[in-house]
Amino acid sequence: MVTVSPGANLAPAATLSPARGTTSDDLQSRIEKKVRKHLNVSTNDDAVGHDSDVPWIAIPIVTIVFLTIFGTPILIVIVILYFSFSKTRALHRTVRLMVEKGQPVPEALLNPPPAQRQRSDMRRGVVLAMVGLGLMLFFAAVNDWEGGAWSIGLIPFLIGAGYLLVWKLEGKKDNVPPVP
Repeated sequence: MVTVSPGANLAPAATLSPARGTTSDDLQSRIEKKVRKHLNVSTNDDAVGHDSDVPWIAIPIVTIVFLTIFGTPILIVIVILYFSFSKTRALHRTVRLMVEKGQPVPEALLNPPPAQRQRSDMRRGVVLAMVGLGLMLFFAAVNDWEGGAWSIGLIPFLIGAGYLLVWKLEGKKDNVPPVP
């Protein structure tokens, strides 16, 4: 065990004496150069070297990850807005050319009728019923046909059955002759 007294000098025993013709600044710079060369230590506080805690390769990786996570949704919105703008611009250009040539502008061009999709309750019902049936068979087979895990498939199966029932009932309602 080594004990050190409170007033002891902790400086190294060997000291460097400057060579003839050298100044203390020159000696200090030579010592720093040797220390940097052999110990790979930077004496400049604001310089970040390759010995820092975060490797330099992490900065581009983190940048790419953040741009992917936050930049992609923004890019998607920008693309959607651009195509919407270009569609509107093309419509205005068409209307302007029609007005310049003296042609009447059709009402359907300025106010198009809303697109109405036919409800496909039969398609939804068949798809959900088959997904439910598939889930029931999968969970039953995985558990060696024991237990109640197969009942998870009942949820989409019954929703699909409900869609098929609605499709069947609405189909009969459309075929009813009008009341005189």
